[in-house]
Amino acid sequence: MLIRSEGHLCHAAVDIGASSGRVIVGELEDGRIRLTETYRFENGVAERGGHLCWDVDALWQNVLGGLAATHDAGFSPQSVGVDTWAVDFVLLDGKGARLGDAVAYRDSRTDGIREELEDSGVLGFDEHYARTGIQYQKFNTAYQLVALGRERPEFLRDARSFLMIPDYLNYLLTGIETNEYTNASTTALVGARSMDWDDELIGRLGLPRRIFHPVRMPGGPLGRLRADVSRRVGFDCEVILPATHDTGSAWLSVPAKDESSAYLSSGTWSLLGTERRDAITTPQAAAANFTNEGGYEGRFRFLKNIMGLWMIQGVRNELGLLEGVRPGWDELVRAAEEARSGGFRSLVDADAPRFLAPASMIGEVRAACEESGQAVPQMAGELALTVYDSLAADYARAVRGLESLTGTACASVNVVGGGSSNQYLNQATADACGLPVLAGPTEGTALGNLMVQLIASGELADLEAARAMVRRSFEVREFLPRP
Repeated sequence: MLIRSEGHLCHAAVDIGASSGRVIVGELEDGRIRLTETYRFENGVAERGGHLCWDVDALWQNVLGGLAATHDAGFSPQSVGVDTWAVDFVLLDGKGARLGDAVAYRDSRTDGIREELEDSGVLGFDEHYARTGIQYQKFNTAYQLVALGRERPEFLRDARSFLMIPDYLNYLLTGIETNEYTNASTTALVGARSMDWDDELIGRLGLPRRIFHPVRMPGGPLGRLRADVSRRVGFDCEVILPATHDTGSAWLSVPAKDESSAYLSSGTWSLLGTERRDAITTPQAAAANFTNEGGYEGRFRFLKNIMGLWMIQGVRNELGLLEGVRPGWDELVRAAEEARSGGFRSLVDADAPRFLAPASMIGEVRAACEESGQAVPQMAGELALTVYDSLAADYARAVRGLESLTGTACASVNVVGGGSSNQYLNQATADACGLPVLAGPTEGTALGNLMVQLIASGELADLEAARAMVRRSFEVREFLPRP
């Protein structure tokens, strides 16, 4: 066990994404933050009861195991914060028992729900967007709840509590039920201006208003660990509400030089946009399918949702099945560079629905190239190159859309998250956008989570001080567009 000095302050971020989770401890020393990963685990969806579902019981056991491992590593966090992906949820009955499974956003149960609501006159998307500012995604929580009501009406009848995934984990940690704002905003049930549940919208969709808790802004304490949880993990601490939506946390860590910078959170999903004090809910923004997700201090993330590294993750997993071992990420980057040097060039529309949950990602990429009359990628390098170049082209389209909708030219693209370590993709993005790309830090999401905890503890004064701390603590690499 690592023995730490008595009174040494540290905080723990439980950061869970669609493919993996981790616990990262942050310690502030001499104006810089030191990060230590104490636990990591795999995450993913599996078919259960005819649907793609998250194993939230396994997630909970990994949260407990991760906090216990943190204690075993010699840390006693002053606070803990949880962030996960958005959109998905669980329902609890009056006794706190879960009703059904946590169905994942990639499931097909929401197919046709938007069209059904529009055709029946219940809710057109134009009005829906004007009220909430949330883009159309077939898996929006509002559509998921409507679909659930069609399939299992007894669940909505018996439900007494709606909790998004990080809300549910916070409930298990503290026994307190709440809906944190940054995640709640992604449901397409929260008003873009009220920053609260849209009661009229909820009623028109036939959803029970009683299940939604008061919306809590990030930045404050939720409660202390339950006694049984404290005994299990080996320490007691306060649970702080960070921006529980992982993108909301990631964007806090962007060390942008000025307000005209574009932000890119690069992980399983790529989220490209900018930070604003007000939402843009114009018909033009709706047509471009930009979204206004709620952020820390009531800010908005005006952004475009892009398929992201999900595509290369699928390619890598399939190559592993075909070859007996999955290629390393650096190996795929080198192979892509070799394919580029050899003159290979094909592009697909990374936002096409066909790439959301295909039976074979490799097969879908090849089919899209063949259908468009392009060279069909065969080798690993050609497949990786096609995905990376297609993402870079998509980022460039998103930057142009962002500039048009905000009326502000972007000075740079600031990349945080796992994708910021991909040098080929960073350079391809700089080339496609014609802008400098500033890459890093890699652990942006956990870092943003920890920044909120440090502000809540008084160790950092505010978000400006926290972002200055990030600039001091991490190297940011610059990639300039090539002629």
